[in-house]
Amino acid sequence: MKPTSNPQNPFVPEVRERLESPAPVTPDIYEETAKTILSHNTSPDLPFRWSVNPYRGCFHACAYCYARPTHEYWGFGSGTDFESKLVVKINAPVKLQEALHQRSWQGELIVFSGNTDPYQPLEATYQLTRSCLQVCAEFHNPVGLISKSALIMRDIDVLQELNKTAWVRVFLSIPFASDDIARKVEPQAPSITKRFETLEQLSKAGISTAVSIAPVIPGLNEHDIPQILSRAHDAGAQHATYILLRLNDNVEQVFVERMTHHFPDRIQKILARLKEVRQGQVGERTFFKRHVGKGSTWDVIAQLFETASRKHGFSNSPDTPIPSTFRRPGPTQLSLFKNPPS
Repeated sequence: MKPTSNPQNPFVPEVRERLESPAPVTPDIYEETAKTILSHNTSPDLPFRWSVNPYRGCFHACAYCYARPTHEYWGFGSGTDFESKLVVKINAPVKLQEALHQRSWQGELIVFSGNTDPYQPLEATYQLTRSCLQVCAEFHNPVGLISKSALIMRDIDVLQELNKTAWVRVFLSIPFASDDIARKVEPQAPSITKRFETLEQLSKAGISTAVSIAPVIPGLNEHDIPQILSRAHDAGAQHATYILLRLNDNVEQVFVERMTHHFPDRIQKILARLKEVRQGQVGERTFFKRHVGKGSTWDVIAQLFETASRKHGFSNSPDTPIPSTFRRPGPTQLSLFKNPPS
């Protein structure tokens, strides 16, 4: 159990000073009845407009997670609170079904999740992601999934149904080649070995799969890119992508604190390389610049990815359009979440 550690929440004016050593972190689960479940993303550099997040916070505890500051909106901290004070939207499937029944909904791609991992350990009990995927299958609505978790293999049956009647692609987030390094940066996420096994099982099941090297952390994992792409190819992945680390808001404090602890001999190199490719900054908010870098160091990283991608047959050409498969169930089809009429 690590000690509680959170940066100062900018939305909470009070400053708290500890009189003694911080208490150990203990998980707390909060159940929430959400008013809506579809999140509208307006960023032009994201390839989707709509996402579903059944959970707030993420047990995986990745030091670099860009979603940490969103936890501060609810009065929590972006440090250990983010991975221990977890919110469960218990009515997510019902709200999704209601949203897809609206005449304004035209069947656009829905991504699980735009914020935190939809298959973090809570999903094993609550099964909200599975139920939401079943709703999408009921409506033949295209789906994209981003996860680090092997738990997704539990839902191969639903993914195969989506693959048959709509469209689905699973992105496995694998930013490291070493289990040991990953455990220090992503302490409570499944191992890299387990993620590649998951990628292989999904690919063998006929699901379109991709590897996401996200984030690329200059000075720590850029040299892993060729090995990750090679192993992803061997596991059957058809697509590959990568994104540069960005340390906006309090993510910087959490990341630096944890990387200093685990990599005291590398932290200054990591920060110097990141500032080099971020033109003197460690974060970036500008659209179309947030996910990529500038300069000679970034050019080398980009070339490393492009060369390894071509070698292993990953296409850099634009993807084919997602098919329009959406349809609302007829009046005789029973809802997944309502009792049938007597």
